[in-house]
Parts: sequence; structure tokens; C-alpha cells
Amino acid sequence: MSPKKILLLLAVLVLVAVGVRVAWRADTAAPAAAKPAARAVPVQVAVARQGDLDLSLTLVGRAEAWSSVTLRSQVSGQLESLAFQPGSRVKKGQLLARLDTRLLQAQLDQARGLVARDQAQLQKAQADRKRYADMLGKGYVSKADFDTYQANLAVAQATLQGDHAAQELAQANLDYARTVAPFDGVTGAPLVWPGAQVSAQTTDIVVLNQVQPIRVAFSLPEASLGAVREALARGPVTVHASVPGQSTPLAGTLQFVDNAVDNTTGTILLKARFENPDMRLTPGQFAQVKLPTTRIQNAVSVPVTALQSSSRGSFVFVVGPDDTVTQRYVTTGPAAGGQQVIATGLKAGERVVTEGQMLLVDGTKVRVAS
Repeated sequence: MSPKKILLLLAVLVLVAVGVRVAWRADTAAPAAAKPAARAVPVQVAVARQGDLDLSLTLVGRAEAWSSVTLRSQVSGQLESLAFQPGSRVKKGQLLARLDTRLLQAQLDQARGLVARDQAQLQKAQADRKRYADMLGKGYVSKADFDTYQANLAVAQATLQGDHAAQELAQANLDYARTVAPFDGVTGAPLVWPGAQVSAQTTDIVVLNQVQPIRVAFSLPEASLGAVREALARGPVTVHASVPGQSTPLAGTLQFVDNAVDNTTGTILLKARFENPDMRLTPGQFAQVKLPTTRIQNAVSVPVTALQSSSRGSFVFVVGPDDTVTQRYVTTGPAAGGQQVIATGLKAGERVVTEGQMLLVDGTKVRVAS
């Protein structure tokens, strides 16, 4: 190779080395400020609030009818017809069943006939007594004869009074042939069918349940009885009942506290009244009952989702005015209704993170999501 070619090759290599060197220094000399800033972490927040908080117990209860009666006829006879659909709602006074009334109607007609007959006999006895009273005054009859007619009048009056009672009894028996609903309620399945012989006060016709209002019965641990009594002393205690498969709880009022604790279970029976306007509660149905017990006054609380835990204890992420978070350890109290009481470490009005804590550390910039 000639000296000129060697020199040219060396010059090219030097130029390439210089270019690589300059490019490398340009990359390494770029200022740190040119790097893109860290993006704010989206979170959801809640404001710590201060106020009275009612603690509650969650118990299992069972609905029961406000009133439940098994309807029976008060007279004997053959069942003629049923006037209700099984499982239907009926009103107070509505006809439910009717017996054959022909025999009862005949007994009433017979009683009316006896009343009419004895009414005429009474009128005759009254006329005889009046006539003989005038004759006694004139000396035409003896006192013994007059006493006889006086006694006949008394007998006629007593007989008529007995006939009136027999007529009222026959009328009542005829009325009892119609079995009506004693209150608004829901009927069960018929227990006897038309054509069957019904015995007075013995044969069951149908069970009627009153479900508006309705009760929910549940058992409370005896250790919580004192707190419930304190709540009752403050005023009516509202009880909430949740039915499986339905998200909206029903609101009722505690109305009954039993007078003794069950020695075998250490619990006491309580019952709450629910108006049940939409028939969501059915007798025998299970319900989850939430019963307020103790009231904490002026408590600072946050949603339970804001609370985090570590080896050092419980903490929350507090969002400052500049939208940066501070990890703050707190002392917790009881929880109720989705709210966690914070005994120390947090003030009312401070913002805490409720969602998005997994991406946070002390000093992280956040963006509050709407």
C-alpha cells in the first residue's frame, strides 16, 4: 500500500473517533432538568369528619306476623263456599267462607214465629189484667181470681223475653255462617274445602297472618343489654333489617325487650316493628338486623377504606394543600356504618386517601379524581 493511502486511512479513522467522542459527550452533558417530571398519581379522597357516631351490632333475626289466627266457624254445618284466593291479601270484614244457611234460616224463622205468638198472648194477658182490675174495684171478682190473671201476665212477659233471646241466638248463628277476616292480612292455603262438614270451634278453615305491620325478632348478647337500654333512654331506637337479595335495608323501631335473659344461651329476646309497606318481609323469613348500641360524641372518623396497616401500626395518607401525601400513623377506635373512629393522629377537615394507596409513598404527588 502506498504512503498516501496509509495517510488517508489514518485521517478517516481519526475523524470517526472524534465524531464518536463528541456525540458521547453531548449525551452525557444533557442537564437533569431536561428529564420529564413524574406524573401525579390519581386517587380518591374523603374528608375526616367530626360528630356523634352510633356504634351498632349486626345480628340475625327472623320475621314474624304481627298477628296470626286460625279461623274456625262458630257454628256447625256444611261448608258451602270459599270466598278467597289462597295466599291473597284480604281486608278486615271481607268474607272468607260461607256455610249452608238453610237449616239456620229455618231456626231463625221458627224463633220469629214464637215471638209473634207470644207477643199476641202478652197482649191478651194485658187486656185480661186490665179488665179484671176494673171488676175487682167494683167487687165483681175475688182477689184470688185477679191474682191469677196478674200471674198470667207475668208469665206471658217472661215467655216473650225468652223468645226474643232465642231469636237473637238464631240470628247470631245465621251470621256466624259467614266467616270474615278480623283484620287486614294474607291468607294461607285452605285447610278445608267446600262440601266438608264443619264442626263449631273445632274445624280449621284457614290461617290468616297480619303482615302490615310486621315484627322481626332477634337475640342480643346480655353484655350489650346495658348499651341498648341507654339508647332507649335517649329516645326511639331505629333498627335496620336487610333481606337477602335486596340491597336497600328496611327501617323499623325497637319495641320489645324481654324481661329475662335466657340462661342457656346468655342472650335476651328483642323485637322491632316494621311497617312493611311493600311486603318485603314475610313471616318466617331470615333478616340481618343492625341495632345501634353506644353513641360516641364528637368523634373524628374516616371511611374504613382509608385505613392502612404496617408493622409499625395503622396509618393513613393525608393529602396536603399542595396535593402531596404524607404517611401519618394514627390510633384507631371502633368502627360503625363504614366509618372508622380515629382517636389520635388526625383532625377534622383533613383529606385522606380512600383509593389508590398502593402507588403512594411519603411525598408522592397526587391528583384527586372526581
